[in-house]
Amino acid sequence: MVAATGDHTFPRQLAAVLRGARSQPGPAELAAAAGHVRAARGAFAAWLRDLAADDAAVAEIAKRSYWHPNGFAKLVLHTGVEPEFRIRLHVWPCSERPSRGESNPHSHRWDFASHVLTGTGLHTVEFAETAERGKPFRRYRYGTDPANPAALVADGEVRLARRAVPHVRGGDVYTCDTEIVHTVRPIDAGLTATVVIQGPRRTPTTVVYCEPGESDEQPNTELTAAGFHELVTAVLASLDSEVAP
Repeated sequence: MVAATGDHTFPRQLAAVLRGARSQPGPAELAAAAGHVRAARGAFAAWLRDLAADDAAVAEIAKRSYWHPNGFAKLVLHTGVEPEFRIRLHVWPCSERPSRGESNPHSHRWDFASHVLTGTGLHTVEFAETAERGKPFRRYRYGTDPANPAALVADGEVRLARRAVPHVRGGDVYTCDTEIVHTVRPIDAGLTATVVIQGPRRTPTTVVYCEPGESDEQPNTELTAAGFHELVTAVLASLDSEVAP
């Protein structure tokens, strides 16, 4: 019998790492948990395989997962309460062109750390608002409308300038706190997947920046159980090919 999502050994291992924090896990503890994923990739793959074989677990995961408008699937594999954390799998399927990814600079309401599980890696650019340099953007607040938490609410016009370009290669761990504004896209057109360890929510809203003339209507789309299986099968095949003789 396949273990339920909350009872499997692997999430319990990550919870034990995160409990090293004095309160709720911060960037250091999240990075340690992502490092555990890197060190125990075989155990993570075994857990992912178990989840895919459990129809009830797949249905539960599909309900809280979706396709992001920038072309990747966000699979929420596990939600923990004490400590508060989530294990997410982000998957960019193979594409005919490499320029996929998140085109809008944005921040997050929570800290996280991610491990590039498979693929060449991610091209990441971090930005800061500036008075003179950079490019013009329209700033929006995400999470301010109680009736529609996913709506983008206009919050003025600003300029953004690059402050760092931390390329995250296959196998690397990348940490991000609520102060960082960034964009992310795969380095190439091959299958790319990252395991994201998300901490507790620290701010009620976050920012999203759109270029002038760009629509702020960017809805998520449904991820079905069949879509989950297709993505997980591709990720597991990629991991299997890495250890094949």
